[in-house]
Amino acid sequence: MYINFLIDRFDKNKKDCAVIWNDKEYTYDWLIQCIQHFKSQLQKYKELEKSVVSLEADYSPYSIAMLLSLLDRGCIVVPTHDSLVKAIKEEYNDIAEVEHFVKIKGDNFEIKHKKIKSVKNKLLLQLKNQHHPGLVLFSSGTTGRSKAIVHDFTLLLNKFSERRNPKRIIPFMLFDHIGGINTLFQVLSSTGCLVIIQERSPLEVGKTIEKYKVQALPVTPTFINLFLINETYRKYDLSSLETISYGSEVMPESTLKAINEIFPNVKIFQTYGLSEVGVLSSKSKHAASLWVKVWGEGVKTRIVDGVLQIKSHSSMLGYINAPSPFTEDGWLITGDMVEQDGEYIRILGRKSEIINVGGEKVFPAEVESVLRLISGVEEVVVSATTNAITGQMVKAAVRLNTNESLGEFRIRMRNFCRDKLPAYKIPQKVVLTSKELHTNRFKKNRKLI
Repeated sequence: MYINFLIDRFDKNKKDCAVIWNDKEYTYDWLIQCIQHFKSQLQKYKELEKSVVSLEADYSPYSIAMLLSLLDRGCIVVPTHDSLVKAIKEEYNDIAEVEHFVKIKGDNFEIKHKKIKSVKNKLLLQLKNQHHPGLVLFSSGTTGRSKAIVHDFTLLLNKFSERRNPKRIIPFMLFDHIGGINTLFQVLSSTGCLVIIQERSPLEVGKTIEKYKVQALPVTPTFINLFLINETYRKYDLSSLETISYGSEVMPESTLKAINEIFPNVKIFQTYGLSEVGVLSSKSKHAASLWVKVWGEGVKTRIVDGVLQIKSHSSMLGYINAPSPFTEDGWLITGDMVEQDGEYIRILGRKSEIINVGGEKVFPAEVESVLRLISGVEEVVVSATTNAITGQMVKAAVRLNTNESLGEFRIRMRNFCRDKLPAYKIPQKVVLTSKELHTNRFKKNRKLI
């Protein structure tokens, strides 16, 4: 019922490739048959209808078919990536009041039922009472505790009612990420092709683009940085690429400049989205610009005290385990600090990440952009640390590909930054590490430092 418009499109494009997985192509006809099979299997479990269901999986044609089948039964789906550690899975399941578990195993699935008292959360009950399918996502928690975000899936589906040009796209963002969900339904609603990678690494992405003539790559700035460092563009034929979109965190200006120089014929643009509102329509001023216009039907923006606020038809219903971020008049306080130039905004960083050095504001992304230009720097994450005199000072965790000592790098760093940053923005504390400084979602991991 809820996905009928998608099934109609699949039916009109039966012979087209819907998914490439493990070097095998799956057509839209196959996908229709798999959805019908799963729906008939789920009919045996009457208690699943309109229940809260954990779907443990990563991208595959089978997990996609199961997700659509569960949504069609009015379930509130909690996508859970199969790489999550057991303790976190259990925490998420408890918070979301999961009633049933569906785990995809290759071309099959298993269902487990949890002994639980009736669901109590008012947002989940609202969906159940309205007979609407739902989605519960957990924020990445890169700077704090993960928040459980509740969506009415019928509102998210509305944005995909208009069919776009079909493309071959790598769904880079994880299955349990709003960016991943957006890519998935963007491709399916346009009857494009999802080219699923087995490993989220620059080499695997490059190899897959060359082999399957991928046209669009939605990634994070952190991944683009690793892609450049690895020089993947020299190792594979990436001429099929038409677009590279980036979002989920602030793009360093130095990284944006570098990717534009390497791919002059590829359209490179910024997207804007949050787990709380989905991925919104956006337009960069130009390929090398960090200024972006956020727009779309039913989308309004305003800036209050330097913080972006959004009102959108696709906004979440609310958090399960955190206070509401909505104003009394219904605007979502995003937490993103921005500058404004007419209808365009430039995202400076999260308000919670601002470093206050004796009253002077420092945005980590600005410092990271400069430090990335230093030869030998592979990854860098900037954050605040305490200082007895100024309250806070700038701290940088750096991963190098050189054999320098900390003292040697500090001297080189300070000399490099002297004419590029004010003194208070130059890191006073530096930590060298061999660890990766990003999460499995390829966002900077500020928890590590």
